[in-house]
Amino acid sequence: MTNPLLTAIDLPSYAAIQPEHVEPAIDSLLAANRTAIEQLLAASAEPTWENLIQPLEELDDRLNRAWSPVNHLHSVQDSAALRAAYNACLPKLSAYHTELGQHQGLYQAYQHIANGPEYARLDAAQRKVIDDALRDFRLSGVTLPPEQRTRYKDIQQELASLSARFAENVLDATQAWTKLVTDEAQLAGLPESARALARQTAEQRGLDGWLLTLELPSYLPVLNYADDRELRWELYSAYCTRASEQGPNAGQWDNGPVMERILALRHELAQLLGFRDYSEDSLATKMADSPNQVLDFLNDLAHRAKPQAQREFAELQDFAREQFNAPELEAWDIGYYAEKLRQHRYQLSQEELRPYFPITRVLPGLFTVAERLFGVTIRPLEGVETWHPDVLVYEIVDSAGTQCGRFYLDLYARAHKRGGAWMDGCLARRRLGDTVRTPAAYLVCNFTPPVGDDPALLTHSEVLTMFHEFGHGLHHLLTTVDYLPVAGIHGVEWDAVELPSQFLENWCWSREALDGLAGHYQTGEPLPDELYQRMLAAKHFQAGLFLARQLEFGLFDFRLHRDYDPARGGRVLEILHAVRQQVAVIIPPDYNRFPNAFTHIFSGGYAAGYYSYKWAEVLSADAFSAFEEHGIFDTATGTRFRESILEVGGSRPALDSFVEFRGREPQIESLLRLSGIAA
Repeated sequence: MTNPLLTAIDLPSYAAIQPEHVEPAIDSLLAANRTAIEQLLAASAEPTWENLIQPLEELDDRLNRAWSPVNHLHSVQDSAALRAAYNACLPKLSAYHTELGQHQGLYQAYQHIANGPEYARLDAAQRKVIDDALRDFRLSGVTLPPEQRTRYKDIQQELASLSARFAENVLDATQAWTKLVTDEAQLAGLPESARALARQTAEQRGLDGWLLTLELPSYLPVLNYADDRELRWELYSAYCTRASEQGPNAGQWDNGPVMERILALRHELAQLLGFRDYSEDSLATKMADSPNQVLDFLNDLAHRAKPQAQREFAELQDFAREQFNAPELEAWDIGYYAEKLRQHRYQLSQEELRPYFPITRVLPGLFTVAERLFGVTIRPLEGVETWHPDVLVYEIVDSAGTQCGRFYLDLYARAHKRGGAWMDGCLARRRLGDTVRTPAAYLVCNFTPPVGDDPALLTHSEVLTMFHEFGHGLHHLLTTVDYLPVAGIHGVEWDAVELPSQFLENWCWSREALDGLAGHYQTGEPLPDELYQRMLAAKHFQAGLFLARQLEFGLFDFRLHRDYDPARGGRVLEILHAVRQQVAVIIPPDYNRFPNAFTHIFSGGYAAGYYSYKWAEVLSADAFSAFEEHGIFDTATGTRFRESILEVGGSRPALDSFVEFRGREPQIESLLRLSGIAA
């Protein structure tokens, strides 16, 4: 039987990939790679880039080409058989990568290159590959005694399995809960778009009525618009107790023990490597220098944000009491009365904007923004196989017509697809002899799907999400670096990787950009200026509350990993409570189990790194201020951003790239101004 995971030379053949292909392909590649590595070391008495590093990159790429589509399908088209195959491979892959990281022969070969005349012959990007690799060898425990290296390997294997189980528990818990509404009166207040989606969801499952789920396109409209307070509470309590010992599915898919084990293993891993705790370990590959620097940064923002957040919450409480005779506000009331206050103050709701953001306008408008900024053209790519009929495929070409990259666009929420939005690499840019293989990316969102014959209609918040993920995509696709470990987003410090994504969001507020991406889905009428002015007026609505919530996440994550105590365990709820007392204005009920579904830090790579969103936003806001100074579509500034930030990827430190673009180090003032935080 031909295995499509072993035969693909370019983009994957998704229709051909079956669960039974996964484990044989990975087993075959791991065995072949192990043999090839030993042969390379034996044959290269004098290791060089050409006889060692380049062949190793090819081995790594071959394994990535097989695993990337499997990993992706596990996220967007999960099934019991695929999940079993995926989980069977995780410990094997973890063991292999740990072996490489602890391979004495490889480590010595890299050291030989770094300390010899070969190093001076290499270009800056190649030297960064060598330097990063030596750092990663040390972070993999290569210098540890044998018994500690074995323990490191065991920990990494268990962590890989636990992280996958955490994400699967969240997905299963999210999809297990539904509520069928048979009396439309219970949906009073819900916009027509949300009702139509609930009706369509029920019909798709052979039910009569309106089916509500915990997917965000269903959940958020209920929290923000449903007049029925009991209905809001029912969805809130189900959502905030997912994968925990609380709520309607208490004890099923409980991530509590999973979190405890992950935290214990991360702490042990960090101490094995000589770090005080996992926060120090995490920062070894980031821009930030120390845990204290991160905490000082977050605490400074909290000091600025909390007074404003307290004022905003007091205003909301007064409004709800005076206008609606509302009782003391609970967590499931906040979104509802916030929308009422937004409407009262600015005569604006997200739903009022939705008809002006059909996907048929937003997508071409987004592409136009990128084309004007960076001198590229984006066009559909026909005949490319996808994993679902809704998925679109595009290519990016430069001014000479040369392909820079390709990307898949998977926009809508559906069953067996994990929630959230993300960009991931399908292929990395690489030089292959005399040619260059262009990169490919997955851009995934979970928007409200089209209902009936109408196109999907996005909220402005969803438009921001699309721009955000596309910014990540451009970072991966516009690279001109030919070495896989530092091409595109590879090799970029984690607390700088959000720079291009958050940067691109700023164009969603520009009148000039909006003229190209907003238009009424029925009439084509452009976004009326008075509606645009109301959007701008409401831009910083409850900005303090929003920032306080983000800082709550960042501080909780960082303190969870910095303050771990083996004698007392993770103390997840204790630390969360302490952080909330410090920075939060809205205290959720005791049964809230938000950490149990915090996939970013337990299965998404942001452990002791969630602060990165705000850290990188300092960079992105300051970078955007250059366009404010010269014009938001200034060609020279766009070209400079592309060449200084996007093209160089991880081939040099992110701070060096920023300074080249901006002419100085980043300053926080632009973040505070663009975030609506008072000086």
